[in-house]
Amino acid sequence: MSDANAAHKPLSPALILLMAIATGLAVASNYYAQPLLHTIAQHLGLNTGTAGTIVITAQLSYGAGLLLLVPLGDLFEQRRLIFIMTLLSALGLLISAFSPSLPWLLFGTALAGLFSVVAQVLVPMAASLTAPEQRGRVVGTLMSGLLLGILLARTAAGLLSDVGDWRSIYLLAAGLMFLCAFALLRALPEHHQPAGLSYPALLGSVFRLFVEEPVLRLRAALGLLTFCLFALFWTPLAFLLASPPYGYSDGVIGLFGLAGAVGAMAANLGGRMADRGKGAFATTLGLLALLLSWLPLGFAGHSLVALLIGVLVLDFAVQLIHVSNQNAVFKVRPQARNRLNAGYITCYFIGGALGSLLGAQLYGPYGWNGIVIAGVVISTLALGIWAVVQRRIGLSAPTAGRSELARNGRQR
Repeated sequence: MSDANAAHKPLSPALILLMAIATGLAVASNYYAQPLLHTIAQHLGLNTGTAGTIVITAQLSYGAGLLLLVPLGDLFEQRRLIFIMTLLSALGLLISAFSPSLPWLLFGTALAGLFSVVAQVLVPMAASLTAPEQRGRVVGTLMSGLLLGILLARTAAGLLSDVGDWRSIYLLAAGLMFLCAFALLRALPEHHQPAGLSYPALLGSVFRLFVEEPVLRLRAALGLLTFCLFALFWTPLAFLLASPPYGYSDGVIGLFGLAGAVGAMAANLGGRMADRGKGAFATTLGLLALLLSWLPLGFAGHSLVALLIGVLVLDFAVQLIHVSNQNAVFKVRPQARNRLNAGYITCYFIGGALGSLLGAQLYGPYGWNGIVIAGVVISTLALGIWAVVQRRIGLSAPTAGRSELARNGRQR
């Protein structure tokens, strides 16, 4: 199918669903270990901090892939690129499944994480093949798949660990990724929007976009801080729930991903608000909810109800902010969506790596109280940055979305 035809033929609901599933499966590769950290630590003889390097490796390799591989979507034909990247991510999962030691597990984790950025080639491809008035909804659907993948990865990993062992989830995930690769190859249209740049120039243009586009800088900073908070909460949660007064098994710990999955609803809400020109209002709402989520989470060490409320609010807020960010970034320069997405999501997952590192290091000496205090501080920082920028550009929260769209239009 030619690019011209693909650009005018709407994506079918079935294809959007397939792309959302692929997005979720790809990103899930980086999160299977989280509810299993204490089990993997016991099996491989690791302490809490060392076990946390598995999650950190996943986040850092994903960040490297975002910077080095996602821009290739502006260089090569995207359907074939997506197919190859999905296969290589599946290979990394297979290596993890048969790892005899921590170095092999880290290698498999890094390979799977590096090529699981295929999710971030799928999202701008969907945006390019969708009419502007429907783009927010379609992007929101794919981001719902992404969040469900992140959260349900924990549920699946925990349940399979209980009925088998911690390696089971990696075997299942590898098989699903192989199937998904061939389904995408068959279903996706050919799509090629060459940027007319060499690979080094393509990478350099990602950094130039940060210099030239204030919307990208702002949204990337917000993305970094919000996903830092997401990882700060989820990385040490397995240690909290495996300890008194809870003492839960891997399977029960994984079920907490189901509670967080409710936050996937925020993706469609954020996309629809962006379509109506209310993206900045959605961001303000999300940042306020993110800060307030740490109030119930402060009691999570001894109250299951408080923990569940905090999970729901935090994941809802993170997803609302993220979808609002991406829709704002995609409007900056449509011809450079892969590079814009690469820059934004690289910062996003650097934030995740920092949150995982912070969570793993704080929980040991300071316990859950240390996690909550750090969460409040970072949430306040994110809200403060947004408020300062809003004042500087003279926008009020209710009308920010329309003004931001107008400003982006002038930049184009």
